[in-house]
Amino acid sequence: MEQEINTEELGDKIVRVLKTIYDPEIPVDIYELGLIYDVMVNTDSDVKILMTLTTPNCPVAESLPREVEERVKSLDLVKDCEVEITFDPPWTQDLMSEEAKLELGML
Repeated sequence: MEQEINTEELGDKIVRVLKTIYDPEIPVDIYELGLIYDVMVNTDSDVKILMTLTTPNCPVAESLPREVEERVKSLDLVKDCEVEITFDPPWTQDLMSEEAKLELGML
């Protein structure tokens, strides 16, 4: 019998991983920057992450989603991870957490 996974607990672990990934141009992690729009976990341990980039021609447009995918897949409970990039809605500084704004001297 397959073990029932706690999707909420797994979601928290995923968020902790996302907070270790930084935008190379901004000294703030991608979660606090507001680049992560949604993290979906199903009971099969498949993860889908909807994220954006600070700009469509972001220099890490290729590598950052791949890094997110690989880091999340490295979690024991995650079977698969798909990262989807969207620019709808476009990222703005309003999406940043208070912590990120403070870090960047915007408060």
